Amino acid sequence: MTFPYAQQPAGESFGARLARVFADRGRLCVGIDPHAHLLETWGLPASADGLRSFGLTVVEAVAGRAGIVKPQVAFFERFGAAGYAALEEVLAAARAAGLLVIADAKRGDIGTSVTAYAEAWLTPGSPLEADAMTAAAYQGVGSLTEAMTLAEQSGKGVFVLAATSNPEAAAVQQAIVQTGPRTGRSVARAIIEDVHAFNQEQRSGAPFGSVGLVLGATVDLADYGIDVATAGDRTPALPVLAPGFGHQGARVEDAARLFGTLVGGVIVSESRGLLSAGPHGLADAVARRSDELRAAHV
Repeated sequence: MTFPYAQQPAGESFGARLARVFADRGRLCVGIDPHAHLLETWGLPASADGLRSFGLTVVEAVAGRAGIVKPQVAFFERFGAAGYAALEEVLAAARAAGLLVIADAKRGDIGTSVTAYAEAWLTPGSPLEADAMTAAAYQGVGSLTEAMTLAEQSGKGVFVLAATSNPEAAAVQQAIVQTGPRTGRSVARAIIEDVHAFNQEQRSGAPFGSVGLVLGATVDLADYGIDVATAGDRTPALPVLAPGFGHQGARVEDAARLFGTLVGGVIVSESRGLLSAGPHGLADAVARRSDELRAAHV
């Protein structure tokens, strides 16, 4: 029996649902990024109502043509309570449409604070419920343990930033760890190894772990101390949220070269390249990109 991705059978892990999405709808993830200039070109007001219309239009265009959406929370936050109300509607509509929803919230903290973030985005029935969230591990991957554990228990996912495409990140993410069990490794590589270790401890039997990585498709991962020939050689496989395709320059046909042994878990994330098609052209743009991914065997 096939279940909508947002309504998983009791006990099913995020990794199992992600595998179903890949098999049924492919790897394309469409960003819901209501930039001010996009709102203007779409003929929408720069307001919470404009965000709501934008987000619901994206959901309608993606449903049945791809399997994953990624709302960028920051664009909704700038309108305060009204923006969050709009985001709640978009999240609920996306999950009701059977889409897998990754809240691009980039939260990170320790103790009860990170637990509260995770409860907001990953608790079934929460007003902001998503299927996964992005998280930052500046305080160490261990600081996210409670969030990752809640995700595992709730059938949800977490994507931890590891090697991102913004140039300002390189100095930190390429830095070499000086103490502890990851001494001598880059920060990015240490994050990968810590995430691998968490997933292996869960032993859910799913093809993918519940915790994955954010790895930019426009960076040379070797510069971050990541050997793509071996980085994915563990079970369960690592889900990889890979922004940078399309407008930012990464090409789908290069995915295997860019990600090596990690390519099996890659989610091809694209935002502006698709959203620039406008409200009337978006559905066709999503369908074409999904077809291109299938043709490229990605």
